[in-house]
Amino acid sequence: MSSSVLPGHPHIHHEGGHLHVEGVRLADLAAAHGTPLFVYSKAAMLAALGAYQRGFAGRKAKICYAMKANSSLGILQVFARAGCGFDIVSGGELERVLAAGGQPGDIIFSGVGKTRREMRRALEVSIACFNVESEAELDTLNAVAVEMGRTAPVSLRVNPDVDPKTHPYISTGLKGNKFGVAHDRALHAYRHAASLPGLRVVGIDCHIGSQITTTGPYLDAMDRVLDLVEAVEREGIPIHHIDFGGGLGITYNGEQPPAADALWQQILARLDARGHGHRALMIEPGRSLVGNAGLCLTEVLYLKPGTDKNFCIVDAAMNDLPRPAMYQAFHAIVPATPPQGASATYEVVGPVCESGDWIGHDRELAVRAGDLLAVLSAGAYCMSMASNYNTRGRAAEVLVDGDAAHLIRAREDAADQMRMERLLA
Repeated sequence: MSSSVLPGHPHIHHEGGHLHVEGVRLADLAAAHGTPLFVYSKAAMLAALGAYQRGFAGRKAKICYAMKANSSLGILQVFARAGCGFDIVSGGELERVLAAGGQPGDIIFSGVGKTRREMRRALEVSIACFNVESEAELDTLNAVAVEMGRTAPVSLRVNPDVDPKTHPYISTGLKGNKFGVAHDRALHAYRHAASLPGLRVVGIDCHIGSQITTTGPYLDAMDRVLDLVEAVEREGIPIHHIDFGGGLGITYNGEQPPAADALWQQILARLDARGHGHRALMIEPGRSLVGNAGLCLTEVLYLKPGTDKNFCIVDAAMNDLPRPAMYQAFHAIVPATPPQGASATYEVVGPVCESGDWIGHDRELAVRAGDLLAVLSAGAYCMSMASNYNTRGRAAEVLVDGDAAHLIRAREDAADQMRMERLLA
């Protein structure tokens, strides 16, 4: 039987025409759990994490997984056991980390709209740091901390006005974006934070966007952040750690982002050259840890020839895989079972009642009804953004570890979706 590894996906391979994740055949998972089905490779996640760990070898650094990329408990558990901290953006994400065995002292809390309730809960459990994104938030967090008799550790997220050269919806470091304190207001904000009795300044934070595939934006942002560190410390306000955020891209369709270890060798060399090599560091990778570790397995329901286009209708939809509809994103689609019949060009679409419900345009496939397809690079921003539109249950999830497959999320049914609703009397 022939075996071939998929380019860019070393833990996914075809063997005898059947697609496998590590040592598990996907057709067997579909038979056991149905479709659509998300399947993740534990080895792929740990390999991606390992590149960051190599890049930071010998440094005082904390890797905090940006869990908005994929917040499933089984995924969080893998990273908690591997020594990761967590970057959260909501109170719900805080509870997920705690449920998965993460430690409060390894949690940093980002996001532009933290509520008083979320602040109180984070202070109760003693998280490591609040990444504060506005001067108004400083005042609110101070008031909450004083009411509780606590001191909140804070880092200001600075918006350096650096273009990450990515999709505008996932760019976060330009002056027109909603995130962070404007670069020219940062020094004033640090003075204000240092004056408040309920706050303790511990760091500075910068995150310029997502799916970044070149090193230039990182180096530009770092230089602007280091300029601020020096200015803030001249004011007598010590900066104990620098958080450079995340955003490193993955290969969806031929992109060639730098390897994490190579990227950080360049960044750390610049850090050393500017005399800041002694600093404690934090980073917040998300997509680059899980994106190419996951795929969505889907069954072909119908082939529908048309005048202008042929349609391959599958059982996965925009509620399962929202990135194409939201960002016009590309995901490779490959056969998971031996191809059948002649090849043709198809629009791969789902059953949701929206013209925007598409998975892939103009894909060359040899398929028939009942075949299985795998939508690749689906580990990030798919399940975490999934919805119940059209009262569709969210998909099941399986984590593969070698030859073992673990169900980490059961498939939702209609009763699950209606559980919190009430009929009128």
